[in-house]
Amino acid sequence: MTDKTVALAADHAGYELKQSLAEELVSLGYRLVDLGTNGPESVDYPDYGKAMADALTAKRAPRGVIVCGTGIGISIAANRNPSVRAALCHDSTTARLARQHNDANVLAIGARVTGLETAKDMLRAFLDTPFEGGRHGRRVEKLGAP
Repeated sequence: MTDKTVALAADHAGYELKQSLAEELVSLGYRLVDLGTNGPESVDYPDYGKAMADALTAKRAPRGVIVCGTGIGISIAANRNPSVRAALCHDSTTARLARQHNDANVLAIGARVTGLETAKDMLRAFLDTPFEGGRHGRRVEKLGAP
């Protein structure tokens, strides 16, 4: 992918990690679309999963990163939209395979279960790995990929 734009969204539990990942993205030369939240006050993760889906649908960014406490709730919310293929990853291997085999366009991370360095490693693997295509393309098409 040549567009170096990444959308970011998080609930209150993921806010701090989102901010750290934003700094990492800027250091890597990416442009950010920050979809919130903008502080640690309690908010509802479905709102931020939907914000990510809306941003991808509107082509404000070709890929994104979403963060909540476990990554589960926000990924469920984002995946309700057919423009999103959010993958909840736990390490750089799952992030790499999510791109390589599933053409994931959103990386979901659990802030309460993932350390900062692991999250940064996952982010770099996600951004640096192209979709492999081939037999995986046939499978991704069955997901209703845009």
